[in-house]
Amino acid sequence: MAIEFDGTADPTGLEMYDPIEQRRLHVRTPMPVSPESVTDDQFCFPVDTACSVETDSLVFDQRYFVDIHDESGQSNRSLEAGETATLEGETQFIGLSGPIRVYCRVTAPGRIETGINSIHITFDEATSVAIGARSLHEQPAATIRAPDDPEAMMHAVSAMSSALKTTSPERAWPSLRGHPPLIERGTDLEIPSTLERPETDIAIEIPPTYRNLYTVSPLAFYLGAEIRSGTEPTIVTDLATYDLGVETRLEDDVARTLKHIFLLDCLVRTEGLYRDDLHERAALEEELPFNLWETYHAPLSEQLERYLSVPFDLVEPHVPRWPLTAHVPSTPDGIELLPFIVNELGIVREPRGERLETDASPQQLSSESGAAQFVRSAEVHRSPVFTPGDDDELNFVEPAVSDESIEHAWFGTQVPRGASKATIEAYQNQLSRRARNESIEILLICNDARMIEEHDVLDEAYGTRETLPFDVRSEFGVSAEQLTSLLTEGGYDFLHYIGHATPDGLECSDGHLDVRSLSSIDLGVFFLNACQSYEQGLAMAQRGAFGGVGTLGDIVNEHAVEIGETMARLLNLGFPLRAALELARETTILGDQYLIVGDGSADIAQSDGGSPTALTIDKMRDGHELVLRSYPTKEFRVGSVNNPNIQTSTNFHLTPGETAISEVDDAELNDYLTWTKGPVINQGTIKWNDGFKPTDLF
Repeated sequence: MAIEFDGTADPTGLEMYDPIEQRRLHVRTPMPVSPESVTDDQFCFPVDTACSVETDSLVFDQRYFVDIHDESGQSNRSLEAGETATLEGETQFIGLSGPIRVYCRVTAPGRIETGINSIHITFDEATSVAIGARSLHEQPAATIRAPDDPEAMMHAVSAMSSALKTTSPERAWPSLRGHPPLIERGTDLEIPSTLERPETDIAIEIPPTYRNLYTVSPLAFYLGAEIRSGTEPTIVTDLATYDLGVETRLEDDVARTLKHIFLLDCLVRTEGLYRDDLHERAALEEELPFNLWETYHAPLSEQLERYLSVPFDLVEPHVPRWPLTAHVPSTPDGIELLPFIVNELGIVREPRGERLETDASPQQLSSESGAAQFVRSAEVHRSPVFTPGDDDELNFVEPAVSDESIEHAWFGTQVPRGASKATIEAYQNQLSRRARNESIEILLICNDARMIEEHDVLDEAYGTRETLPFDVRSEFGVSAEQLTSLLTEGGYDFLHYIGHATPDGLECSDGHLDVRSLSSIDLGVFFLNACQSYEQGLAMAQRGAFGGVGTLGDIVNEHAVEIGETMARLLNLGFPLRAALELARETTILGDQYLIVGDGSADIAQSDGGSPTALTIDKMRDGHELVLRSYPTKEFRVGSVNNPNIQTSTNFHLTPGETAISEVDDAELNDYLTWTKGPVINQGTIKWNDGFKPTDLF
């Protein structure tokens, strides 16, 4: 489904709308414009739709990254906030990276001015500007079928790299890595002829087992490597062989090798089309035993040889935070998960961990004073949420590895602690999503009058962004029949439920509704702020929802209100579920009782400009110590870059990751807080940047 263009009258300008991802961008013009369709062959870059408008000015009211390209597509310059550039009059492309990728083809003299939250393009006189737009939503191009045989599956997994748009170091840019084709189990191997794996001289040999195949899949995808049967796990090129899993577990070595190659690609790509001043390059270049320009132009096998000659200990501190680790069982149906995991370059591990005897603990039901508290359980005096039994699904497990990625997605049957409970249905639901309403539809349900405080807080949190349309509906004391209708027919983008729950259902005014009794629901993302709502959330993720958050035990009401507000504000600002819950866990008392079910990358809104960022501030003798933590989104996946818009930090930084900035004075910090809205963490608590000054924090 193509990007839609439409002229607007108030304010005058051009609106671009992505109906699948519900992303939009408004470009202001001094006079009304009438977009006319043009062909995409005017652009050097892939675009979904293109139009032309007659104007002498374009104003983008978002913080986009701006690159100026020559007629061939070569990037000549990247503009940071506060910088200007002159357009000489020859054919040039202005590239803007954001929720919708935009390219302006200009041929007239003019000027570009970048502000903190806006970009102005002006021309000496009215001229025709061709504008091309590309959705960042990547649908799988086809479906592969494979029998339950590891050697046959090797061909299927090898074909996933057909989604790579290049095998140059630019593949580290997320926009040049498409969504891999889907894989389904079948009786015979069927790979559509339209899928062409890139021609590389790299192969990965493994003993033919499900475990080995699943483990190497993200590395093989990124390298464009053929996977074939061998006696030992090995990377094979026409120059050398590299053993895998000799001194460490295979999954550890593959994860390290993927990160190693990816980080060095990010450095080397700065010699290509996009020559950003990258912080990680500045930190590492003098330590590397090879020339970046020469390496950019070298064959892939030679690049790999140079990369792997560098000790991983040298590059490891600069690797971006990895977005996802998936714990996938070594069973035939695991093959169907791989395209979704590999789409995020997720690390794949065996579901290993320690089985826990219980989950809830008595102190979770007490306040700091030790007094009994009002909890969100329909039955307050319950035994722990689940009791271990013969059914493996009722066992809690703590993953053996739970700290290498922002999200650890557990695909085993157990209930994870310190990880999300992922389902393949949540990923599949997003592929079949229909185009929704132009506004973001939010449903707030409050089914207990004693919890009205949270509703009132939420009513002020959702839909507070002027540039993004929200439609918020509130319902109180709904019946089971009403709730059924809202879930199955409402088509809401987000449900925030406030009330009571048990593993057997969500409490309604006339009883309970067990979501497992519904065949399907029509819902995007959810947050079930009620005791013991995990099983109901899992049922939602299996019956139509993309993902959400539920609880594992009984939740004290006062803390539930705090977490509810935190999640609402973060989701409203464009944070995905995995980022919002990580921050909520760090800054609230009972955050560990909440877990994601479904897809942790799901979100409800786009961020303003770049990747969403949380700011931590510490008062120092010579000013402030800042740490900006950026998070990946569907638009800004691993390998994207961000610029903090702080004068003392002039380089781009890889996303996701942490950027530390020292000796920031009050004036500079105040300027940043004035123009950048987001969560601010100080002394372990989260504050909302609604206009406070640095002195308000200390």
